[in-house]
Amino acid sequence: EVQLVESGGGLVQTGGSLRLSCKASGFRFDDAIIGWFRQAPGKEREGVSCIATSDHSTYGADSVQGRFTISSDNAKNTVYLQMNDLKPEDTGVYYCAARELVNVCVIVTRPYDIWGQGTQVTVSS
Repeated sequence: EVQLVESGGGLVQTGGSLRLSCKASGFRFDDAIIGWFRQAPGKEREGVSCIATSDHSTYGADSVQGRFTISSDNAKNTVYLQMNDLKPEDTGVYYCAARELVNVCVIVTRPYDIWGQGTQVTVSS
């Protein structure tokens, strides 16, 4: 079964940290792009960060540069999003998404055809 399962969300205070995990199965993980997206209430889904698992190249949104780090453990079919110095505006449901057989990642939703169910991140002020 093709699926992505996110975990690691929760409630944290401003300045705190969380690490999200995205466990993949059912597709060729080592030749794919994996993206993290988030959606706040009443807002559109926005791209946060992405990684190409073939060469571990990454790309991130300006709003998270220097605070969020994406990484991939291909042996575990898992992508991580380490989030530091969290701010209230980081609050939202975080989704991971994947597209197989692509090696340049982007943080727009269009190329991605596999989506997880999401994990809630809440940053209190």
